Amino acid sequence: MKKFISKLVNTESSAALMLILPAVVGTFIFIIIPVLCSFGLSFAKWDLLGSVSFVGLDNYRLIFSEKIFYKILTNTVVFALSTSIFGVIIPLILAAILNSKIRGSEFYKTAYFLPFITPMIVIGIIWEWIFDPNIGLLNTILHIHIKWLYDTTFAMPALIIVSVWKLIGYNMIIFLSGLSGISQSLFEAAKIDGANSFQIFKKVTVPMLSPTIFFVVIITAISSFQVFDLIYLMTSGGPLDSTNVLVYAIYKNAFEYFNAGKASALAYVLFTIILVLTLIQWNLRKKLVYSEE
Repeated sequence: MKKFISKLVNTESSAALMLILPAVVGTFIFIIIPVLCSFGLSFAKWDLLGSVSFVGLDNYRLIFSEKIFYKILTNTVVFALSTSIFGVIIPLILAAILNSKIRGSEFYKTAYFLPFITPMIVIGIIWEWIFDPNIGLLNTILHIHIKWLYDTTFAMPALIIVSVWKLIGYNMIIFLSGLSGISQSLFEAAKIDGANSFQIFKKVTVPMLSPTIFFVVIITAISSFQVFDLIYLMTSGGPLDSTNVLVYAIYKNAFEYFNAGKASALAYVLFTIILVLTLIQWNLRKKLVYSEE
């Protein structure tokens, strides 16, 4: 009996190992090795073709000595902060409204979620037409003439609008999932106590949904710091670097300026920023998340 059980355990272990082996190998080849190589390249100079030469901390010194880096960093923080704020507040309000079982809620859920599953190239083309200063829908409706994507003042707000618009559906669905786990008796008790809709939202919905809100804030902030495709498609970092962000700067340095060392150093600067912000948010969770121990 012991031999049979031992053989069965070994068979199951072998089967499990065979099932997870492709994922482990893929992770090692496509994630772990590139991460280690890029970390090494951040201390080297390489043009993607010639030999690699070790330069120590020169890439990091160069980055922090350039004025353009601080402009790019500011752009990244402004974009990420704005997207995180509006990309959480708006979906939260919409989720609370749709959770009240209004007429046509299923249609609204589908309509809000469509932008998230729409390819970014399609979104870029559509919104470039909307923001067009001459024939754009937005200027036509508002009866104004703003060169949205060609003006250093309005280019970043335009991109934030597009980013938030795309995120609304996804974050809203997550909030709706969180709301479905809240006991309806809490809302009914609040109504019996005479609370209005705003008081219920403030005193019941937000506290009970705080774990979900915390999760959405973190993933939205991380994805906002990593924005690339939207910048690449709509502004290419312009005008005058007013929409240039860290990931786009990494791309430019690596594949246009052929400076893989500096690009790798920028990547680890971005990694450090995201790590620090995530740790700060995680340490604040006990104060921000209801019933968190």
